[in-house]
Amino acid sequence: KMVDPTLAEMGKNLNEAMKMLEDNQRKVEEENEKKYARKDIPGPLQGSGQDMVSILQLVQNLMHGEEEEETSQSYRLQNVGEQGHMALLGHSLAAYISVLGRERLRKLTTRILSDTTLWLCRLFRYENGSAYYHEDDREGLLKICRLVIHTRYEDYTLEGFNVLCTKQPVIYVSSAARTGLGQALCNQLGLPLSCMCLVPCNTMFGSQHQMDVALLDRVIKDDVESGKLPLLLVANAGTPGAGHTDKLGRLKELCEQYKMWLHVEGVNLATLALGYVSSSVLAATKCDSMTLTLGSWLGLPAVPAVTLYRHEDPSLSLAAGLTSSQPVEKLRALPLWLSLQYLGHDGIVERIKHASQLSQRLLENLKNLDFIKTSVEDEMSSPVVVFKFFQEYSNRDQTSHAAQASTIQHPIISNERHIYDTFNQWLGEQLAQLVPASGVDVVELEDEGTCVRFSPLMTSAVLGTEIQDIDQLVDCLKMKIPVLTSTLQLREEFEQEVRRTVGLLYIEDLGWPGLGVVRYNSHCDEKNDGKQEKELEKINTELLKKLNELESDLTFSLGPEFGGQKNCVYIGMVTEDLDVSELVETIAATGREIEENSRLLENMTEVVRKGIQEAQLQLQKANEERLLEEGLLRQIPVVGSVLNWFSPFQASPKGRTFNLTAGSLESTESMYVSKAQGTGTTPPPTPTSSLAKQRLPGQKAFKRSLRSSDGFSETSSISHCDDLDKMDQRPPNLSPGQEQGPLEMEKGEEQKEVVQANTDTEDIHSDKSPPDCTKVEDQASQR
Repeated sequence: KMVDPTLAEMGKNLNEAMKMLEDNQRKVEEENEKKYARKDIPGPLQGSGQDMVSILQLVQNLMHGEEEEETSQSYRLQNVGEQGHMALLGHSLAAYISVLGRERLRKLTTRILSDTTLWLCRLFRYENGSAYYHEDDREGLLKICRLVIHTRYEDYTLEGFNVLCTKQPVIYVSSAARTGLGQALCNQLGLPLSCMCLVPCNTMFGSQHQMDVALLDRVIKDDVESGKLPLLLVANAGTPGAGHTDKLGRLKELCEQYKMWLHVEGVNLATLALGYVSSSVLAATKCDSMTLTLGSWLGLPAVPAVTLYRHEDPSLSLAAGLTSSQPVEKLRALPLWLSLQYLGHDGIVERIKHASQLSQRLLENLKNLDFIKTSVEDEMSSPVVVFKFFQEYSNRDQTSHAAQASTIQHPIISNERHIYDTFNQWLGEQLAQLVPASGVDVVELEDEGTCVRFSPLMTSAVLGTEIQDIDQLVDCLKMKIPVLTSTLQLREEFEQEVRRTVGLLYIEDLGWPGLGVVRYNSHCDEKNDGKQEKELEKINTELLKKLNELESDLTFSLGPEFGGQKNCVYIGMVTEDLDVSELVETIAATGREIEENSRLLENMTEVVRKGIQEAQLQLQKANEERLLEEGLLRQIPVVGSVLNWFSPFQASPKGRTFNLTAGSLESTESMYVSKAQGTGTTPPPTPTSSLAKQRLPGQKAFKRSLRSSDGFSETSSISHCDDLDKMDQRPPNLSPGQEQGPLEMEKGEEQKEVVQANTDTEDIHSDKSPPDCTKVEDQASQR
């Protein structure tokens, strides 16, 4: 039974508001037919105010608006479940509780804060810890840095930054940490960037994403000898890129040796709530502080991040801002307090366990795929899976590439990695588009390059990822691998074919995920650069249009919106049955055809202009001749009419017609005599590509699979024509399988005379069409 009616009304209003905001089907009104409605224009506040339904309707219009939202964003809104409603209810309750009396507010906030801290410390195995709740996930580390400064510099409260001049503090951050983390800490603390030390990762032994402990030890010793004060070390339990965990046990020993503070953050800290935890992650429970991002792990919207820490002096915690005497600030934990109670211990563990199972399911499937290279720290319990497309070389290629790798920054190796980065970027984008519920994204790693990352702890709870989504992701990956391998293999062949073809220029663009980039070059060298550039752009634009009109599986485009080459044709991904030579020949032939038609149009324009000028001169001359023939009297208005009535003047109309085909000016006298316009000479046929192959109905262009059948049909037609030529040379009465003897030769000569006579009577013209051998034989026998 709800005691406080205000709480009941608040819950009811929240349910109604969420139902209205999550309803994507808006009612069709007459105002929506207009492009710009009156209500969308900002104006003064209404004097009488508005009701809650109207305000929520305005919020809904602003959320969904006229522009289409991205698929991932709309998907996130649809998966805000009841546990999300509880988190949103917490924000409403925080505003309501803040108006309570001071004593009652203090008791309530203390209870909420203590309960939430106790639950989190038990859940993530962090004994005797305190909690700080913050909106920005970096704010907790910032407060910890201030706490350590207050602890290590006793006079900091009195002297401030002057005390830092005696011993410069140093903060150590891994090179695999979040980008800009150290710089952000120095900016917020007011420290110079020299106080931040970037620790490299392993290069020889161990994971290349883990902090080099031996090197860190030497760096700390050098800093101590130079009069600096090692202050804090930021380690990772799951790096942002690959999800690897630093050697937290050795790092903790190193920090105890130099009296440093150890702070740990990362996605792998979520596995501390599971029954089985790897030893590398379990060592995080001994650190001095850790930051937990429960919102993404559990799919809770608008809940704060939590930094758990251990410190014995509450006054220093208050001075650093980790605790507050204001009860209102303690209400930050209220949304998390409600959500944790709603989910319960089993619900929290089940969500984290489900994310780990998704990672294991994907990792098991990736092991069975060729050309896929994975990068995981622990195959048994790694919650982050990073993989990339990589094609292994043969033994001979491995030897040559090993020799090339011995040289520093070899251009071939650099280009090869750039191409793989481009292909993996395309692969990640395709998988994210085809299976949006998987939550895969593209990540840039220092050693591996561009990879595809699957981190279900950060996305599965929000997107609602299930096992079938992982299976669909693997199926899509199986479909894309043959396309990637075929395109990678045919790139070199395409480049060679283009370089051998006259009129085409190969453009090397390592950032284009496809077969390659080609440009058709005009042969007009005498034109200036500006005019030639415009003509080149016109030809390549028309070439792109013609290629897209072909029935093929290829994609032709102008390239990326930013950073691409101008006046080029970009060819996308291809399959293994592509006929590269036919593709290049078609591009070259189509480009020549467009260029010839363009030149023909320009020449025709010039010819027509000159023809019009010539026609005007000839017509003017004809008018002068007609005036001389008619005489002067016929030009007088009245006299001319009478004279024409008595003695009509017969003059044939003389005009001029311009023959576009012949490019000549002709008279129109024959047109008036025959009462019909002459056809003139036959126009030349439209130039077409002689390289285009005859395709069967439904067959796509540039397919290599039907090449043998095409060659067979062409060979058969050629041999059949040769047989007809041989039959024309034989006597008509000789069958193809017989040989001609002496007697048959004489008979053949006689029959040739008969055939010649018959040819004259039947009016057979050999220059128009070859005679039918069978018909000639029958006529000879009848004669």
